[in-house]
Amino acid sequence: MSPASEKDARREANRIEPALKRLWKQGKWDPKSVRSAMLGLGYKEQRTGPKGEQRGGQLEVRGMERRFEGDHYVTHEGARIGLRVHKDACVTAFVQKTNYQVQVNGPYLETGCFAPPFAH
Repeated sequence: MSPASEKDARREANRIEPALKRLWKQGKWDPKSVRSAMLGLGYKEQRTGPKGEQRGGQLEVRGMERRFEGDHYVTHEGARIGLRVHKDACVTAFVQKTNYQVQVNGPYLETGCFAPPFAH
């Protein structure tokens, strides 16, 4: 990630953090509420064409990733955010019952702003 892209991504992270803090305090961590709040900040949802080509937008909101706990898989309540700031810079975040977090990182080749799922 270039220094200029990192600076831009940190600026966007600083815009997102207060919104996630507010949602967390209100107990609203479902993807629909989080998406609405991010769209309210002026971000556009990422769109792709039928062949996977990018057609605009930079925001993706998903539910939490499944995790193996004890002897079975669990999907906790919450939402994850991937915001593409530049080709080489992303803001990733999450909000869930226990906490929220916002960070700046570069994209992953296979999965964009979200970290690839763990291998088995």
